[in-house]
Amino acid sequence: MSEHFRSAVLCATVVLSTSLARAEEAKTLKIAAIVTAYYHNSHADVIVSRLVQGYNLDDRKPYPKLELASLYVDQFLENDKSRELSKKYGFPIYDTVEETLTLGGENLAVDGVLLIAEHGKYPESETGSIQYPKRRLFGEIVRVFRASDRVVPVFCDKHLSDNWEDAQWIYDTAAELEVPLMAGSSLPVLWRYPPARIERRQRVKEIVAVSYHRLDTYGFHALEMVQTLVEQRSQGESYGETGIARVQCLTGDAVWEAGEEGLYDKELLQQSLDRLPRQLWRKRTVREAVKSPALFHIEYRDGLKANILTLNGAVGEWATAWRTSDGETHSTYFHTQEARPFSHFGHLLRGIEQMMHGGQPTWPVERTLLTTGALDALLVSRKQGGKRIETPWLHIEYQSDWQWQQPPAPVEDRPIRGQ
Repeated sequence: MSEHFRSAVLCATVVLSTSLARAEEAKTLKIAAIVTAYYHNSHADVIVSRLVQGYNLDDRKPYPKLELASLYVDQFLENDKSRELSKKYGFPIYDTVEETLTLGGENLAVDGVLLIAEHGKYPESETGSIQYPKRRLFGEIVRVFRASDRVVPVFCDKHLSDNWEDAQWIYDTAAELEVPLMAGSSLPVLWRYPPARIERRQRVKEIVAVSYHRLDTYGFHALEMVQTLVEQRSQGESYGETGIARVQCLTGDAVWEAGEEGLYDKELLQQSLDRLPRQLWRKRTVREAVKSPALFHIEYRDGLKANILTLNGAVGEWATAWRTSDGETHSTYFHTQEARPFSHFGHLLRGIEQMMHGGQPTWPVERTLLTTGALDALLVSRKQGGKRIETPWLHIEYQSDWQWQQPPAPVEDRPIRGQ
């Protein structure tokens, strides 16, 4: 670890300690949670349940300074958990979003909103993206804001929507009403081994990442992983993001051919694969192990190239490698705790808690606007047979003051008292 990075981590640790100390002194805020489905280990469970069960989901300290004041569930599935938790912890479940935000009254009665529209039985779009009702639910939230002539911070889990039109509408509506809006995946706050990052104002030529699972749900995770790295890169004398110029999604043999043709750096791909603790291809080659590869190819306006390869059969985790403009290469593995209490969601909630108390997003929503739009365009490219798509609507510029630091080690699962 470089002295510069070690110094940055120390500084960030002091800031985090100060923020946590202030949070201890702060009053507990009332939070309304709007979720699509609530079952064991769903996103609603691993985020919202922390408000009543503590950061480690074990009914022990530490607890966030956030009280679950009310809950709306769009779909009660067979394995629903919300009603059991409501009875145990005493929070009400309302039939409408309006009642959830007003606590059954006439005006907005909470200090913040969690919009967890992930999981549930919803249709897929023509491009193969699950159509979670984020625009509908956000529209019902802002209807209460308008009627009450008051707004509160809103966190939207993962992408802003399954399509660009709705995502832009959510972003523009929040800007119009001056709603503090934050969104995104847990990938940016994960543990990294080794603890590497792209430093602010560092010049980067190319980044290659490996991913797995569905292209919409996990492809979004991978895009956020890449974006949280590259958004700190140099832009002349400044730093930050200037947007995406074009994208392309290739599948099948075209993925391997693209590597031979130099569309992505095969050395960086190998370095990403080498970082994985579980190399599922075993004695086979990666190509032999992967039946249906997919490639997200992204060209940024400043010339940076990003490539994400989804390699189901060989890859079951996330890793990245990148090359700086001076030819140096770096790589890291992004670790998730694949068991309860899923501590990385606790780190995500800490960012949410900071935003709820401070009234300002901990990291920029523009990151998620960009990754949402990129994913939509990439899935359109796949549907159109790998066509390269120009994306002038993704000329999104922003700077992020937030910088990653290595989180504390994951908390081991502990039984809940009384069980």
